[in-house]
Amino acid sequence: MASLKVPASVPDPYEDAEQLKKAFKGWGTNEALIIEILAHRNAAQRKLIRDSYAAAYGEDLLKDLDDELTSDFQRLVLLWTLSPAERDAYLANEATKRLTASNWVIMEIACTRSSDELFKARQAYHARYKKSLEEDVAYHTKGDFRKLLVPLITAFRYEGEEVNMTLARKEANILHEKISDKAYNDEELTRIISTRSKAQLNATFNHYNDQHGHEIIKDLEADDDDEYLKLLRAAIECLKTPEKYFEKVLRLAIKRLGTDEWDLTRVVATRAEVDMERIKEEYHRRNSVTLDRAIAGDTSGDYEKMLLALIGHGDA
Repeated sequence: MASLKVPASVPDPYEDAEQLKKAFKGWGTNEALIIEILAHRNAAQRKLIRDSYAAAYGEDLLKDLDDELTSDFQRLVLLWTLSPAERDAYLANEATKRLTASNWVIMEIACTRSSDELFKARQAYHARYKKSLEEDVAYHTKGDFRKLLVPLITAFRYEGEEVNMTLARKEANILHEKISDKAYNDEELTRIISTRSKAQLNATFNHYNDQHGHEIIKDLEADDDDEYLKLLRAAIECLKTPEKYFEKVLRLAIKRLGTDEWDLTRVVATRAEVDMERIKEEYHRRNSVTLDRAIAGDTSGDYEKMLLALIGHGDA
């Protein structure tokens, strides 16, 4: 499912650290060498490189990357070099700031990470910002958005495959009743979405379809001007079929007038080690063009090269 390509034989992390240090020396930064190394190392390997860099030079690799690189390439490399938990903490914090506020990014992190990943993100947030993630989400959101996002971001779902089919049928009917009444902010609806395991939810959504003749997503398309309803629909999409959600984010980021580099960067950096192959398949199916071709046609330079390397274009 991951698109990241790691060589069969990876150098010692001290060697990678030494090569990165060399990439920063001289009149110009060697961006090609940075891509060659960092775009082909997994999270554990990148952590070892950072530790080795600090031990060898007494400096922070992230700070040196920040100083040496610029623009969208800089943001992509920095996000990628962070551990997944650090990255989620950073993105979530950014999403609570006034100028970069995004309920969508908070929802995306809450609904597409495993319980353990979300727990580690909350730990990383606490360590870095000296406050809790749920505290900031609660403070920076309001109304129905707060009622949905706080339970989602604090969830610790059962991750197993066991499903209670009786419960699935019962809760499918509850969801249908609330949606039919347009009670999109009902506590029962929020409780089901924010507490049930993804396996249980998929069983519930399947029963919803079987019992009522159409998917729950379709019934939530009633009002495209309702921002809360759109967020709720996206949350269910993330829980149900995350590759469809991320395909849409990428499609809108690439096809809009002027690429949305922030969305493109975030999705590639967060999904390359998870399910990017599925996202690529969905993108090709939905758009009749491959994702790498779409990215190559809409970006350029080192930013394009790093994106393409992360989505597995070419060999490691």
